[in-house]
Amino acid sequence: MRLAPLTLCLALATPALAQTPLTGAEFETYATGKTLTYAIGGEIYGVEQYLPNRRVRWAFVDDTCRIGHWYEDAGSICFVYDHDATPQCWSFYRNEGALTARFMSDPPSTELKEVAQTDEPLACSGPDIGV
Repeated sequence: MRLAPLTLCLALATPALAQTPLTGAEFETYATGKTLTYAIGGEIYGVEQYLPNRRVRWAFVDDTCRIGHWYEDAGSICFVYDHDATPQCWSFYRNEGALTARFMSDPPSTELKEVAQTDEPLACSGPDIGV
């Protein structure tokens, strides 16, 4: 009988663990044409604009915009930016109508949540203005 609460907790956690990441096509359909704001632990982390042809424009809070692109690789969505060719791969999930992203190199500690979206372009303060 003592295991019943633990069993209940595991059963309640199962849907989150069994959640299927978005495919590249699903991610592209959801994100293209939008500018999404992401938070980590309730604090704004950054903003990314999803452009046609899998191009992106990213900025951390109060930072220069970075231009890049994304591609699908082994079930992950990977981003490469012009300033750094190292792929940054994430798994994206739909959760209550918004995206949740988990960094593949460090899933337990890096989870971003979409907290806002707009169809307005990302306001850039750096050298990539107007790109």
